[in-house]
Amino acid sequence: MSKEVSETGNDPGRTPGMMSLQTDEEGLDNAAPIFPSERYKALSAKHLPEIPQLEKLPADDRFAMQVVASVLPFRSNRYVIDNLIDWDRVPDDPVYQMTFPQQDMLEAVDFSRMADLMRRDASAKEIKEGAHEIREKLNPHPAGQRELNIPQVGHETINGLQHKYRETVLFFPSQGQTCHAYCTFCFRWAQFVGDNTLKIVAKEADGLHDYLAAHPDVTDLLVTGGDPMIMKTAVFAQYLEPFVEDPRLAHIQDIRIGTKSLTFWPARFVGDDDADDMLRLLEKIVKAGKHVAIMAHFNHWQELETKVVREAIRRLRDAGAVIRCQAPLLAHINDSSDVWIRMWEEEVRLGMIPYYMFVERDTGARNYFEVPLERCCDIFQNAYKFVSGLSRTVRGPSMSATPGKVEVQDVQEIAGEKVFILRFLQGRNPDWVGRPFFAAYDPEATWFDQLRPAFGQEKFFFTDEFNAMVEGKWPTTKH
Repeated sequence: MSKEVSETGNDPGRTPGMMSLQTDEEGLDNAAPIFPSERYKALSAKHLPEIPQLEKLPADDRFAMQVVASVLPFRSNRYVIDNLIDWDRVPDDPVYQMTFPQQDMLEAVDFSRMADLMRRDASAKEIKEGAHEIREKLNPHPAGQRELNIPQVGHETINGLQHKYRETVLFFPSQGQTCHAYCTFCFRWAQFVGDNTLKIVAKEADGLHDYLAAHPDVTDLLVTGGDPMIMKTAVFAQYLEPFVEDPRLAHIQDIRIGTKSLTFWPARFVGDDDADDMLRLLEKIVKAGKHVAIMAHFNHWQELETKVVREAIRRLRDAGAVIRCQAPLLAHINDSSDVWIRMWEEEVRLGMIPYYMFVERDTGARNYFEVPLERCCDIFQNAYKFVSGLSRTVRGPSMSATPGKVEVQDVQEIAGEKVFILRFLQGRNPDWVGRPFFAAYDPEATWFDQLRPAFGQEKFFFTDEFNAMVEGKWPTTKH
């Protein structure tokens, strides 16, 4: 792979303040400026008063942002603010809703409590304690992430890993536990609030490699966060190059990288100082016979409209990576079949693979974003039937619940009873996968734990085995 961007990004013939990009794509102007030359700079809650676009908002709205940001994390950057948000449509713009705190993201009583503290200039200690108490109520580690998913070897807990499903291990590198910007709906929000008691992190790579070497039934590694693409390439290479060089890890065939960087900072693959180095690293892994999957989080077609994201997608694909796209269905952002149709079609047109529609998880600002399961099913089905077969690689709506990934297949009347038809796409016991089961219809249900067995049954088919797993903690699944 030739180096296409200079180390400095300087080009004496370019427009001032813009970075020129050379590309192999036929018909694209080799000197076309497509991205600001500025380096990445995070904007946190303390920078909210300095964002000029927010000055047009009512003072009460700006204060509400500060209140919510004292509990839930906020981070953004100039690319998101200047390129992805249509400020004439605020507050309805989907990327604005995706990135900027809104008052109703906290329960009214919790918002009032924090607002009162801030109005009377309470001490930092009081505000921190109040925020911590509210966070504890927001289910910071849903689906048994801390209690059931973190593995042990003997009496030693392997921090920074999760092993919920037989074939796949999740890895949380400490340097990747932040993002270029934060999603307001993120189910891993607890990683970002500065509370070390809530974090899942690995501080070194040896534990990962040794654990995988001892588990030959694992085929997939998912590097996640946060966003691992926040890391410099030299750091990332310490984690990934052993999968090329260490024969103990030959059974790991798929390297998945969970990232929102294509939306929030596509320059990671185009103009950053080590963008080319990152692409070479991925290319090296692909040439070694591994499958590299970029698990891209796109929530709305609006994120796919800039030139730089399209160039980043092209460069990743040229490096041999496959890009799979996934997103939760969210009120205020994408709760419309038309949004999903356009997004899936655009993803396919750009060479990516629609992969998952998720149900908003039971954590954080869920009350603001959650959509009833019946409506999730309707939105998915109405979108699915209006796209071509190339977009029908997508699965969903799927709940990443404690027992496993549960797909809501349909709502039907069976034997005189209206029911949800469900099935496991993944399970703590692989024998559960693909087996249909039924839950009593509940028009208000938004999550798996609100469902009850249909047809007068006392429990689901997996309930006894799952309860035994919970009581025995780890190891419980058939690894």
